[in-house]
Amino acid sequence: MHAVVVRVTVNNREDAEQRLRDEVVPQVSSAPGFQAGYWTGEGDTGLSMVIFDSEENARAAAERVPAGIPEGVVTLEGVEVREVVASA
Repeated sequence: MHAVVVRVTVNNREDAEQRLRDEVVPQVSSAPGFQAGYWTGEGDTGLSMVIFDSEENARAAAERVPAGIPEGVVTLEGVEVREVVASA
């Protein structure tokens, strides 16, 4: 398994959370190899970790992240693909 880890700065929290629920979660959860997703927030920062069944599917999803960032709502700070080495 591999995870796509995304870090953002939230510029408009209300709009960001609505777009997350209405657009991002449905799109991501239907991506090939999707296993689970977690989106977190603290102050004006957001961090998500989305788990995929393979590195190939995780990298393909990571490549789509910049195109899905709503301009002015959040600022993309980073996208990483990491191997999941343990889970509970």
